[in-house]
Amino acid sequence: MASQAEDLEAEAAEQWQLVNTPLGEMWSGRTRYAAAMYFFKRGGMNAETLEVYRICARLDQEDPLPIIRDRGVGKDWLKRMGHR
Repeated sequence: MASQAEDLEAEAAEQWQLVNTPLGEMWSGRTRYAAAMYFFKRGGMNAETLEVYRICARLDQEDPLPIIRDRGVGKDWLKRMGHR
């Protein structure tokens, strides 16, 4: 039986994959937003960054990372995502 820590680690890994869902896939914007909400609720993302994911939720082709950078919010998140 998996420990609680292992379960949390597995959940975080799954959400990380979801927040990195490729652009253009059907429902990918909503998938990224749902995963972003996971990280926001755990303190890994600020509200301004989450708002960009919300705006992009219905735009499967839209990459939220350049918008986050252009708005000057979420610098820690961009670093975590490997985006400059």
